[in-house]
Amino acid sequence: MTAGIGHNGGPTMEAGYRWRKHVWTKARAELIPNTVPLEIVRRRVKRAAALGIDYRTYASIRAASGHDVVAFLFSGNALDLRSRRVAVPDGIGQRLHDLQGRADRLAAVYAMPEAVAGANPGLFELVSQAPSFTESWSATARRLTELLAAKGARRDEVVLVSATSVETEWCGAGRLAGVIPAERFFGTAG
Repeated sequence: MTAGIGHNGGPTMEAGYRWRKHVWTKARAELIPNTVPLEIVRRRVKRAAALGIDYRTYASIRAASGHDVVAFLFSGNALDLRSRRVAVPDGIGQRLHDLQGRADRLAAVYAMPEAVAGANPGLFELVSQAPSFTESWSATARRLTELLAAKGARRDEVVLVSATSVETEWCGAGRLAGVIPAERFFGTAG
């Protein structure tokens, strides 16, 4: 019998189910190690601390993407930028400054990327135009791909920091490594 669309290829409930389940479970266990050596865990805890994110978040991003976090992509709303304010607030600026040399800091802003870059010297490796709220999924994906290509960043090494549900969707459209809510990343109450 052929699996239909949306079938994950896992065991079925047909005759022989128990044997297939046993084989499936064993193969899966061999594929994914149950334990990570202690020295690797220590190194990853240290890396998570250097990035300023909790270990559980860092470990889940690494597990999902298979790669370390090399860059963060910040939305304009996550940076608390407004129509008349292009400089990031002090607390956010300090958090961005603390990332220097640890991960690239990329920004996707809705208006005046050049003004944002100029008002925040040294805080970003790249500031670019954000996808608009009215762009299609494919146009959003294309814009994010172009933004990452301009920096030479691999999408599975970039974590999105967003403040709205529309921006959170950029993670899927751009096939990024993961997403962290801005209030958690910057330690602010929403």
